[in-house]
Amino acid sequence: MDAAWLVNGLVQYVVLVFSMTVHEAAHAWWAMRNGDLTAYLGGQVSLDPIPHMRRSPIGMIAIPLITYVANGWMMGWASAPLSPLWVINNPRKAAAVSLAGPLANLSLAIIAGVAIRALLVSGSLDPSAIGALSASGAASGLAFVLWSFFLLNALLFAINMLPIPPLDGASAIGLLFDEATAHRLQMTVRQPMFAMLGFALFVMVGGRLAWPVVGLLQSLLFVGL
Repeated sequence: MDAAWLVNGLVQYVVLVFSMTVHEAAHAWWAMRNGDLTAYLGGQVSLDPIPHMRRSPIGMIAIPLITYVANGWMMGWASAPLSPLWVINNPRKAAAVSLAGPLANLSLAIIAGVAIRALLVSGSLDPSAIGALSASGAASGLAFVLWSFFLLNALLFAINMLPIPPLDGASAIGLLFDEATAHRLQMTVRQPMFAMLGFALFVMVGGRLAWPVVGLLQSLLFVGL
């Protein structure tokens, strides 16, 4: 264990917690806007991570730390509650709520990417220093944080958009269908059995499906540079 490992872990954890908080707050806010106050009453319409940590302490505190110690990178999860009755009565609105979280992560990735490009174009940052914690200088330190935001949020977007329950993408595809079909889809993907099967499928193929999307976003970041 050294200082660089600790600093990297601290940056990863702050970025992950903030990004998951924004993700769940987006779900909660869009649900509130569409008539479901469940998450709002639980305090999830907030960028304060504490209400989200109270709801998902294992996914937001324990698992990120365990995976970093074990693998050198962090994963985790959180959730925003929805009323089952509201989902039944509003399946396409529920699909839109599912889409809100990944789109929030994509927005964070784009913001971080634009900031990184601005540093590169201005000459304040050497491309070889991106993602290098050992690089010196304020611009390099900022770039490391921005790169962590970009990479992690691109990954959260790509993973959550996979149409595999219980990931958001499985519910979000209901926007492509009529109300009746979206209703059947919501009832199917929210069953515990499908969630367990989906989790097993994600473990087997999720990374191989998500990383190409992250690679595409990285390529777009450096277009013309």
